[in-house]
Amino acid sequence: MLFITSVDYERIKAVGPDRAAAEWLLRCGAKVRFRGFDRWQHDYNGLPTGPLGRYQIEAIDATDSCIMYRGFDHLEGLEHVEEIRFNKCIYIEDACLEHLSQIKTLQDSLKNMTVVSCGNVTDKGIIALHHLRNMEWLLLSDLPGVKDKDQTVDRLQTALPRLTVELDLA
Repeated sequence: MLFITSVDYERIKAVGPDRAAAEWLLRCGAKVRFRGFDRWQHDYNGLPTGPLGRYQIEAIDATDSCIMYRGFDHLEGLEHVEEIRFNKCIYIEDACLEHLSQIKTLQDSLKNMTVVSCGNVTDKGIIALHHLRNMEWLLLSDLPGVKDKDQTVDRLQTALPRLTVELDLA
């Protein structure tokens, strides 16, 4: 498996944040959906081309991907992401969720998130999501690192009263 560990800031400047993020995500095995399109893009070589800013990422499905903290700077500057799915992401950890929740543009745009079967995520990472002030729906499932689920969910819902949390934690 190929690991993309560094962020190419020159590439981000050259092609824009959405294109650079899509390239990184697809190289890591994730999928993206662009605004105005129903189809998920999973083929790196099939990424659409066009003027800077034409294709804007609306959703990220990182199921079974190798995305990790080191590449999360690629998410800076994404202004239209409404949904992120972390499902069976073995490299996703608290630091990833903390970083994600500090990205100003995602604080404004992100509405739906799934965190399922990410064994390195604990209560600390989930609580950090309270910065995502427009989040409306969160699915948490199969997260053995989350020990105090009731308090964790209470803290999130106190900070985000509009948030619906679906919980399937043993």
